[in-house]
Amino acid sequence: MLIQFCKSKIAHATVTEAELHYEGSITIDETLLKAVGLIPGERVEVLNINNGNRFDTYVIAGKAGSGVICLNGPAARLGVVGDRVIILSYAYMTPEEAQTAKTRIVHVDDKNRIKK
Repeated sequence: MLIQFCKSKIAHATVTEAELHYEGSITIDETLLKAVGLIPGERVEVLNINNGNRFDTYVIAGKAGSGVICLNGPAARLGVVGDRVIILSYAYMTPEEAQTAKTRIVHVDDKNRIKK
């Protein structure tokens, strides 16, 4: 049996852009992607702290160091610039693997830079 385990978490990021007329996804600063082990195209769940919306989409890498968190396409209807979001990804693993696995978490400041 496999279970879903929380693999990655970007905590309390700030939405910097929303591009409705785009095919879909979320653009995330490449520095953040590398810090939590996300790859372009990977499925993520986005939790909007401001309005309670939760949605799934896929990752597009944004320019490293830019701080970009951009809701693209239909996701742009689920949040606005300035909203705070939590971005999660999951991995399938056995319960035994999950016992030793660790979620990679980063906390970011108001400019989406990793807090030390």
